Amino acid sequence: MQEIVNFLNGIIWSPALIYGCLAAGLFFSIKTRFVQIRFFREMYQLLLSGKSSEKGISSFQALAVSLSGRVGTGNIAGVAAAIGFGGPGAVFWMWVVAFLGASTAYVESTLAQIYKEDDDGQYRGGPAYYIEKAMGQKWYAWIFAIATILACGLLLPMVQSNGIGEAIETAFGSGGTMDTALGVISYAKIYTATGIVLLLGFIIFGGVKRIANFTQVVVPFMALAYILISLVIIGLHIDQLPGVFMLIVGDAFTPMAGVGAAIGWGVKRGVYSNEAGQGTGPHAAAAAEVDHPAQQGLVQAFSVYIDTLFVCSATAFMILITGAYNVHPEGQVFLVQNLSADVVINGPAFTQMAVDSVFTGVGKPFIALALFFFAFTTILAYYFIAENNVAYIKRTIKVPGLIFALKVMIMSATFYGTVKAADIAWGMGDIGVGLMAWLNIVGILIIYFMAKPAMKALKDYEQQRKAGVEKYSFDPEKLGIKNADFWKK
Repeated sequence: MQEIVNFLNGIIWSPALIYGCLAAGLFFSIKTRFVQIRFFREMYQLLLSGKSSEKGISSFQALAVSLSGRVGTGNIAGVAAAIGFGGPGAVFWMWVVAFLGASTAYVESTLAQIYKEDDDGQYRGGPAYYIEKAMGQKWYAWIFAIATILACGLLLPMVQSNGIGEAIETAFGSGGTMDTALGVISYAKIYTATGIVLLLGFIIFGGVKRIANFTQVVVPFMALAYILISLVIIGLHIDQLPGVFMLIVGDAFTPMAGVGAAIGWGVKRGVYSNEAGQGTGPHAAAAAEVDHPAQQGLVQAFSVYIDTLFVCSATAFMILITGAYNVHPEGQVFLVQNLSADVVINGPAFTQMAVDSVFTGVGKPFIALALFFFAFTTILAYYFIAENNVAYIKRTIKVPGLIFALKVMIMSATFYGTVKAADIAWGMGDIGVGLMAWLNIVGILIIYFMAKPAMKALKDYEQQRKAGVEKYSFDPEKLGIKNADFWKK
């Protein structure tokens, strides 16, 4: 199974996708005249000004739902893996993909708003919807929907729950083991898996509003606590900060593991973490109640900054400044070995050891708690995304029980991921991320060359902003945007 997963990842995560993610971000940055810089202040203001409705959630709630998808295991265990396999220079490429990816996030989330639908009193949208309406290719939309259901309903939850299981076991011990049909499993992981699944079931059976209400409280609180802890650790080693920064930048171009490894792991884990271009963020963006599609596009662009430039950077600086890392490129010998050779790279161990080196006895439990909330809210976001795509398929095929089957599937995948080995869980997660990224990036580029709807929306928003309007409006027919039926009404 591991060999099959590695083979598929070698095809999906070829240099074409890695450089394609960077190229798409650069292309949309140029075409939007670097909207991620020009509208930085506007992003922050929009984040706090939106309101919810009976059918839609507020801009802040949509940001919290999408951030709950972005801020997860990738920010703690993913950053550790990028450093462990690609060297400190991989962090630089995570920054690059975040900066360029913010423009991609604007485009895909604005498209989601333009082509969203009112589905029985609830806003729904995402790549499947805008691929069908803007490209006119229903077959391609179906491929994306099916790939997303498999990725978010089955493959990606395994990675998140696996990070929780590994962190709990590292922090509190195994508590003994049990022989099961899934192999030898520690009691700590069995108890953790059971608790996660019960809580997950309670929330996802309550609908999108319950998910939004839970994430808007938990995500900001845990992200703030995590960043505060990192600032304390960095502050205690402030004299080493310039050297660490130079290590990241210098290693990005002459890295220990070769430029290819640093770029590859930086982009792979960057896309995994901030999800720009992957096609997950647009689902939450479509659910928001806004006056103009460009507004939610800007809010979602800001979420990429929060994820990578704040949370991922906090992890990277903690690991590097305390020296709590090894560099062991795949198929090569250790290039840097500060820790024991048996420390798992594809997990949260580096981060736990970094915090524990300053807060002795507290670091491992704190990271386990942070990882639980980050990863758990990410699983909730995955369910929300998968449900949107099941709803898309149900527009054509009226099969009863599809949503219920999805809930059972994601709960089973979450349990399985918690108790299984990290390498296979991350490998399967990478397959899911890669498939969605390929399909979505190709889709939004084709839509750009066909009609440029996201660009037209940005230009219209800028004109209204310059005119100083009190309330923004959006008229797709006036802008020559077809099939935006929601906004016509």
